[in-house]
Amino acid sequence: MIAIPYRTALIVGAGSGISAAVARALAEAGIAVGLGARDVAKLATLAEQTGAARFAVDAAKPDDVSGLFAAFEAQFGPPEIVLYNASGRLRGALAELEPEAVHEALAVSAFGGFLVAREAARRMIPRGQGAILFTGASASVKGFARSAPFAMGKFALRGLAESAARELGPKGIHVAHFVIDGGVRRADRPDPPERPDSTLDPAAIAETYLAVLAQPRSAWSFAVELRPAVEPF
Repeated sequence: MIAIPYRTALIVGAGSGISAAVARALAEAGIAVGLGARDVAKLATLAEQTGAARFAVDAAKPDDVSGLFAAFEAQFGPPEIVLYNASGRLRGALAELEPEAVHEALAVSAFGGFLVAREAARRMIPRGQGAILFTGASASVKGFARSAPFAMGKFALRGLAESAARELGPKGIHVAHFVIDGGVRRADRPDPPERPDSTLDPAAIAETYLAVLAQPRSAWSFAVELRPAVEPF
């Protein structure tokens, strides 16, 4: 088992894919896990599987985020690992997108990441230790047609992660950004028989997240790209 130098973890934007796989892996490593999401009812099974606590939060609202950290801290102490996994997905032709909907998508993908990183840094800096992880996407490095809001948000999140890594690394805080460059496998969307491993297995992604958490400070990864063995693009 990988030796991870942290004992508590808070996942913001928890759901059924990557974040669920990371939560299971962290729990198996003996780490206490908190799951933050708008709809905590959907996390009942995952919480039962992992022993994780659930916290309702809108990551784009400052008061919600500060309340989330206070609630987690009251139950587990300060979070030593914080994973920002939330995304605002919005598709449509550029000339037809509604500004308010774009604003909401950016608030979740980017502003929420800032709010969460800010609260995490406030708790980690005095201790001189911690890890802040960000889940990115193909859109973090390349914008696709009819997907401008998602690309804008993910580009901004990558910029936040890069800036935070340079500022917080010398303070003992490991910041890492993961580009998930491909589709993530789901039970209802298996790989076709003729193209095995054409999507990313969430459990395999989680293994990489935990491997990064176990890295010695003298050789920390900041940017990690994960892509399937078979790429159609």
